[in-house]
Order: sequence, then structure tokens, then C-alpha cells
Amino acid sequence: MMRRIILGFMGLHILHHASKEAITGTFMMKELENHGYKVSPGTIYPLLQNMEKLGLLKSTWKIKDGRRIRTYQITQEGIKVLEESKKKVKELCMEILGDTK
Repeated sequence: MMRRIILGFMGLHILHHASKEAITGTFMMKELENHGYKVSPGTIYPLLQNMEKLGLLKSTWKIKDGRRIRTYQITQEGIKVLEESKKKVKELCMEILGDTK
């Protein structure tokens, strides 16, 4: 159960960052590590690919520093899911943490 929750949080992080700019798996592994997650390539890349299959992200290949890398951007469906998720997270935080004013 905990793994599903963590993957959900990671998915929200991915959508958030992809809504700001194109992301890579390497970038997201480092970003998630900054938030205390320990993420391996065997976790992040299947998650990104699954999110793409669900229509939340779209990927393109680019050449950077002579290397071929895959970048991911949020889709319109991803934006909808992110916005709805923000509402749900806010509501949940208010309920379980109380008013933090």
C-alpha cells in the first residue's frame, strides 16, 4: 500500500515539474531525491512511460551534449489531472493537518 502512495506522490511531482518545463528521467530522479525519495532508473522510467501511455505526458527525443535524451512534457489531460489533484491534496492536507494559519 505504501508503495502505491509513494508512486502517487511521485506522479504529482512529475506532473508539476512537467507543467513548468520539459523534464528528463535523470532530472526527476535528482528532484525527487531532494524531497527524500530514493528513486532508481527501474522505478522512474516505467513510471514516466506509464504516465505517457495514460496520456498525461508526451515524450520527444532530443540531442543534448552529443547524447540522445528523452524529454517529457505535460499534456492537456495531464494538466487537468494535476489541477484536480491539487484540489484533492489541499482538501486532504486541511483535513489531516488542520488549519495552519
